[in-house]
Amino acid sequence: MNAYYYIPSSTTFSGVFWVEKQLVAKVTHFFGKISVAVLEVSADLKVGDKIYVETSEPFEQEVESIQVDKENIQEAKPGQLIALKLNGKARPGDMVYKVVA
Repeated sequence: MNAYYYIPSSTTFSGVFWVEKQLVAKVTHFFGKISVAVLEVSADLKVGDKIYVETSEPFEQEVESIQVDKENIQEAKPGQLIALKLNGKARPGDMVYKVVA
């Protein structure tokens, strides 16, 4: 299921524009000192994808690496538990979306 969120922008007429997002994972653990989240993946996620983390202070970032059992992988599949370095803070239960458009 895809959804939309808006980003304030001074370059658009209305001051905002809408971006499509697709749910790809849920945060199960977050290690604050190293800023790494464990995610339960629900849709394909690849290195290079842009993600939106819906938390108390939402943020976007590009997926730079994905790890499973301390091994780098290029793509995560539904059902996998993965480790992902985040540029912000997350909490268990937070949702992670892939930016589609």
